[in-house]
Amino acid sequence: MLKHKILIFFVIFVFFGSCSKDPIKKSIIEEKSLELQVQEAYKEGMESLEAGDVLFAAKKFNEAEILFPQASSAPQSALMAAYSYYVQDYYGDAIAELIRFIKVYPTHKDLGYVYYLLAICYYEQIVDEKKDLQSIIKAKENFNIILKDYPNTEYAIDAEFKIDLINDILAAKEMYLGRYYFDKRKWVPAINRFREIVDNYDTTIYAEEALHRLVEVHYTIGLTDEAQKYAQLLGYNYQSSKWYENSYSLFDKTYEKRKKERLQTFKKKSGGLIKKFKTLLE
Repeated sequence: MLKHKILIFFVIFVFFGSCSKDPIKKSIIEEKSLELQVQEAYKEGMESLEAGDVLFAAKKFNEAEILFPQASSAPQSALMAAYSYYVQDYYGDAIAELIRFIKVYPTHKDLGYVYYLLAICYYEQIVDEKKDLQSIIKAKENFNIILKDYPNTEYAIDAEFKIDLINDILAAKEMYLGRYYFDKRKWVPAINRFREIVDNYDTTIYAEEALHRLVEVHYTIGLTDEAQKYAQLLGYNYQSSKWYENSYSLFDKTYEKRKKERLQTFKKKSGGLIKKFKTLLE
C-alpha cells in the first residue's frame, strides 16, 4: 500500500513538473516567433511601399505594431502606416493614423514630425479658399503647434512659410466675401470682412486693397470722416500703390482728369525728344 501511494505521488509529481515546464518552454518559443513575425511584417510593409502598393504596406505596418505593441519598433510601424497612406494621397486615412499616433505615443521623440505630416495632409487638400475652410484652419492649427512646441526643428522653417501662404488664402476668402457684400450693397458685412483683413492679415497682399475698400464703403454711405481716416492709413503705409491713387480720386474728382492730362503731356514731350534724337543720328 505504501509503495502504491509513493508511486502515485511520484506520477503526480512528474506530471505537474512536466506541466510546469511546458508553458515556460512554450512562452520562450512564442516570444521568439513573435519577434520574427514583427520583423517579417515590417519588411513586407517596406517592400510593398517601395512597390507602390500602399494599402497593403499600411496593413503590414499596422500588423507589425499590433503583434508587439510594447516593442520599441511599434511607434515606427504606426508612423510608417500613416506615411504609406500619405504618399498616395489617402489623406483621410493618413490623418486618422496620425491622430491615433498622438494619442497612443504622446511623448514620442518624433512628435514634431507627426504634427508636421498632419499639417501637410490638411494643407495639401486646400484647393479653393471659398470651400476648403476646414482644411485651411486645421493646417494652420497644426503648423502653429510646430512653431510653438518645436521651434528649433527643420519643420518650423517650412511651417512659418506655409502659415504665410495660408494667411494669404484666408485673406483672399475675406476679400471675396467683402466684394460680394459690397456689390450687393450690404455695407456692414462688407466693412466687417475688409476690417478682418486689416486687423488679422495686414502682412498679406490684400491689406492695401482692404484699406481702399474701407475708404470706398464709408465714402459711399456718407461717412466721410471714417473714409478719410482709412485713406490716411493707406497713404501712410502704401502711398505709391494704385489703391492709394484710387482712394485719393474719390475725394478729388479732378484727380483722374489731371492724371490723364499729365500722362498725355509726358507722351508728347517724350515723343518730341525721340524724334529730335533720331534726327541727330541721320
